[in-house]
Amino acid sequence: MAPETVRDGQAALIEAITEAVHDGDDRTVRRLLARFAELATITDLYALRDALDTARPSGTHGQD
Repeated sequence: MAPETVRDGQAALIEAITEAVHDGDDRTVRRLLARFAELATITDLYALRDALDTARPSGTHGQD
């Protein structure tokens, strides 16, 4: 697979994880995180963190 295709797939995966976290769908979060772990590099982890921080409603940071 071309590097651009992998990156596009990872971006879509990060978006799906963010949506599942927002929806509180733990089963889907676990499944998607397992897939993410197969593909992720350290820079992808920062992208995931930033996506989750952006999606989190204000006032709930760190209250999991």
